[in-house]
Amino acid sequence: MSALFDVVLPVFLVIGFGYIVAWRGLFSESAVDGVMRFAQNFAVPVLLFQSIAKLDLSAEFNIPMLIAFYAGAFAAFGLGVFGARRLGRTPEEAVAIGFVCLFSNSLLLGVPITERAYGPDALAGNWAIISIHSPLLYTFGITVMEFTRARGQNLSVGRVASRALTGVLRTPLVIGIMSGLAMNLALQAGLVLPGGFWDAVRMMASSALPAALFALGGILYRYKPEGDSRAILLCCFAALILHPLVTYGLGRLFALEVAATRSSVLTAAMAPGVNAYLFASIYGVAKRVAASTVLVATALSILTISMWLAILP
Repeated sequence: MSALFDVVLPVFLVIGFGYIVAWRGLFSESAVDGVMRFAQNFAVPVLLFQSIAKLDLSAEFNIPMLIAFYAGAFAAFGLGVFGARRLGRTPEEAVAIGFVCLFSNSLLLGVPITERAYGPDALAGNWAIISIHSPLLYTFGITVMEFTRARGQNLSVGRVASRALTGVLRTPLVIGIMSGLAMNLALQAGLVLPGGFWDAVRMMASSALPAALFALGGILYRYKPEGDSRAILLCCFAALILHPLVTYGLGRLFALEVAATRSSVLTAAMAPGVNAYLFASIYGVAKRVAASTVLVATALSILTISMWLAILP
């Protein structure tokens, strides 16, 4: 119970505050969208840039940990696609639903909850996962969707792949990650930047999570669960149960260290984020399922995260 109040509850109180002010009309939809655009397009990419620029890549890229996490993610995607097709969804809808199962909220929920549970020094594994999270999963999701949509259109493999790569490289989160990796290499090569530069980066980065969590609450208010209950339950099971369970099982098999186990399993246990809805929105399919799943799974994750905090060492 202490984990619920000390670790999980503060994060969800910020989300709940955003939800309440949007519900009561104290913050307009356009204002919520503006805060989220600021967070996702600017502050969060700067946070990623800062974290990855100073990450010890050689020490923190724990390959077994990454395999455990992403094996769970792709298992969730496979279940989502298979289940959606069994529910009568079109191939395009099935890919979008699979992406909802695939893309856990590793940054906006995973980072603050891990930090509150185990301290700032426990985040190295989270940053290693996040450094390839958006590039890998967006590339995978967009590629699968583009090939699914291209069936029967006689498009070349090169053209479809070019569409997918262009979509990925335009994503602000990916730009922040790639810039951070470039800066990391430059710093290792001897580049020295003035302290004022890093102070400005730190100021911008410090606003990212509070702003994003607050805006997430405001956005979730709009998406009320309507219909599609079986598809929503499928996504919640894949994201909240299957993904962390596979990650935990493989972590035990690989004998991961405690810190790596905590980072990988807790990140896997996070609900799908708004990016899952944005992906569905880009292609105009399964938007209601994606939005409703983000809302329902975020609420349910209060319980599942507390459970994992009790299980993890």
